[in-house]
Amino acid sequence: MTALNNIPQYLQLPQPPEQAQRLFHGRGHAYPDLHHVTIDWLPPVALITLFATEPTNAIENLADYLQSVLPSCRSIQVQHRHQLSGPIELIRGDVVEQFTILENNLHFNISLGKARNTGLFLDMAKGRDWVQQHSENKRVLNLFAYTCGFSVAAIAGNAKSVLNVDMSSAALNVGRENHRLNEQPLQQVRFEKLNIFNSFGRFKKRGPFDLLICDPPTLQKGSVDIAKDYPKILRRLDQFMAAQSTLLLCLNAPDLDRQFLIQNMAELAPDYQLIDDIKPPAVYIDAENKGLKVLCFQR
Repeated sequence: MTALNNIPQYLQLPQPPEQAQRLFHGRGHAYPDLHHVTIDWLPPVALITLFATEPTNAIENLADYLQSVLPSCRSIQVQHRHQLSGPIELIRGDVVEQFTILENNLHFNISLGKARNTGLFLDMAKGRDWVQQHSENKRVLNLFAYTCGFSVAAIAGNAKSVLNVDMSSAALNVGRENHRLNEQPLQQVRFEKLNIFNSFGRFKKRGPFDLLICDPPTLQKGSVDIAKDYPKILRRLDQFMAAQSTLLLCLNAPDLDRQFLIQNMAELAPDYQLIDDIKPPAVYIDAENKGLKVLCFQR
């Protein structure tokens, strides 16, 4: 018997059902023998992600249950993240690969099967909401922008301008389409493919910025090792941030806790004070305190 059979007792049904959200988060080690499983609701798709192998019949039983409790579900797919390319397998329903979702009433493009990530990290939902609430008339610098979810939220919050920076032109192109999807004018938004650590002079010319969003990957071979590289950004804040500015600093490294950010800020940017600690949605139960950390600082 597999632990997948126990998921129905832990599953959170989507509220509201039209909004994208995580339904089950085993990665936080809060549920016995289920640390390798997550389930996302990306209407109309239920996406099961496995970080270890499971028997086919157990996956199919879980899919049948999801069909029974998600009446608007058109497709149930499984991503096998324990395999190198993270292939996606259709288990029930229709092939649905390119579509849009709603989160906090903003639209985002989702792509299944072409990359390991879908195009939006659902654990950052409250971070995007915070940005929308705190961006009015702000000049925003969005580092490691990926598909520009924070930028969409900032423009929705009436930001004066946003500069999105990422190493991936493909991700930035999706970001540009995300803005168009929300009928947001692009005159205030820039998209620049840059190596952030070689670009501080450019940020100084583009700045000063009122709000910095920094959401780096933990490790990206050849470009980012966040334990070593985060301090390189923090020690240069005075070069491109305004005298009165706010920072949204994100950290998704399991081996680094919130004190990593707090201590580095105290040492490298002591003028900033911690003002907020944004927790992910309640479904992201984290028994080991190794999940996402999002801290806000203000000068």
